[in-house]
Order: sequence, then C-alpha cells, then structure tokens
Amino acid sequence: MKIRISWPAGNVIATLDDTPTAAALLAALPLRSTARTWGEEVYFDTGLTPALEPDARQVVEPGTVAFWTEGNALALPYGPTPISRGWGSSRTRFGGESRLTSPCNVVGRVDGDPRALATVRAGDAVHVQLA
Repeated sequence: MKIRISWPAGNVIATLDDTPTAAALLAALPLRSTARTWGEEVYFDTGLTPALEPDARQVVEPGTVAFWTEGNALALPYGPTPISRGWGSSRTRFGGESRLTSPCNVVGRVDGDPRALATVRAGDAVHVQLA
C-alpha cells in the first residue's frame, strides 16, 4: 500500500510494509499534523498508540518510514540525527546512518530520494493520505 506525505513545499510517496503498525496507520488515514525536525529527521504526532513490535530498530537507512511509539509519531529520517554515528560512511545508500531517538517500528520506505524531506520546516502542516 502506498501513502502520500505532503507539506507546503513538497511531498513524498512511501510504500508501507505489512505490519500491525502500518495497518493501524492506514486505518487512521487521512491524517493532519504539524511537522517537527531533529537533525535530518522529520517527525509528527499521529494520535496513534501502537505497541513496540519485536523487530523495532533504532538504526535505520535514510528513507525508512518508522513509527516512534514513545512519541506516537511517524518518523522520517533522511540523513543523520544528532545522535548518529559514522556520518560519511558508505554503509548506507545515502551515506551515514540514521539513528532514531529510541527503537521504532519500521513500517515502510520512502520511494525515491528521501532528501526531498529536507524541505520540511518545523511547524509545517503535514498531511498523510492514501496515494
């Protein structure tokens, strides 16, 4: 299933995996929220409260669509965060790691270049809907 995440300066399409958290997100669409940023990560409250899944991860590839259960937020890293290690490493497709604040449920991936998220500003209105 694909979703569109839009903000005033752009949008991305993401493909969701078949997970309990992705199913909860799809059931809640459309969503409207306010963007927050943390390094090269965009996140925003969804009002959802899914449980932490057994395969939750803290270190992910840029472009991962993750759900931060501690903040009830969708987390969209597109590069390093303030706690990332190895910036400039060739370990990921886009260089460096995206280290989330705590383990998050992985729910999918941004289609294409996740650096499109760099145009999101804290306070931007964010809309998530089926693509």
